Amino acid sequence: MARVEANGLGFEVWDEGRGTPVVLLHGFPDTSEMWRHQVKALNSAGFRTIAPDMRGRGRSDRPAAVTDYALPKLVGDVTGIMDALGIERAHVVGHDWGAAVAWFVGMLAPNRVDHLVVVSVGAPGAAGPPTLEDLQKSWYRILFQFEGVAEDLAQRNDWYLMRTLLQGGGDDIERYKATLSEPGALTAALNWYRANVPLDRLISTGAGPQLPPVSAPTMGVF
Repeated sequence: MARVEANGLGFEVWDEGRGTPVVLLHGFPDTSEMWRHQVKALNSAGFRTIAPDMRGRGRSDRPAAVTDYALPKLVGDVTGIMDALGIERAHVVGHDWGAAVAWFVGMLAPNRVDHLVVVSVGAPGAAGPPTLEDLQKSWYRILFQFEGVAEDLAQRNDWYLMRTLLQGGGDDIERYKATLSEPGALTAALNWYRANVPLDRLISTGAGPQLPPVSAPTMGVF
């Protein structure tokens, strides 16, 4: 892992291999380690992989303010890391929250993206107003808005809530517990939700903001 300064913060970045760069963006509650199998396969196929611990996660810096986790700042992290590593353009791959960031990199920095791959998250703004069923499925996002309460419940009974959300999680849950138990780590991870899907937006029935199109060739994996 390399320490990279970008966008005013320090990031732990897993930079491996040679060839065309592929930027790998993890989601919640992961770190760059989630890409360990894909890194090996991509390196073997002749690609260079760049997998950062995203803002607030793993060994990367954890700013304190909720607003520090807004998507435009997360986009700046990605392009800043690319700048620091001398990468002009890359294939960008994201999963979960990493997919949301990848979409916005494609929208806000289209000149930096060769191809876009998004896993588990559709295009921002594509869905209509939330139904009652949608809100029921989003119960955890509503819970995560309540600072202190969410942190307490997430850790109770040996992280039972997290195990429920992750449907067990296998060996990964032990890694999540270790990283999220570090001072400030769980709050930083939940701040992604608080900054980008606040309660008023979760329950809003109005149209969302108009977003720019993504011009890069894009593949969705769901």
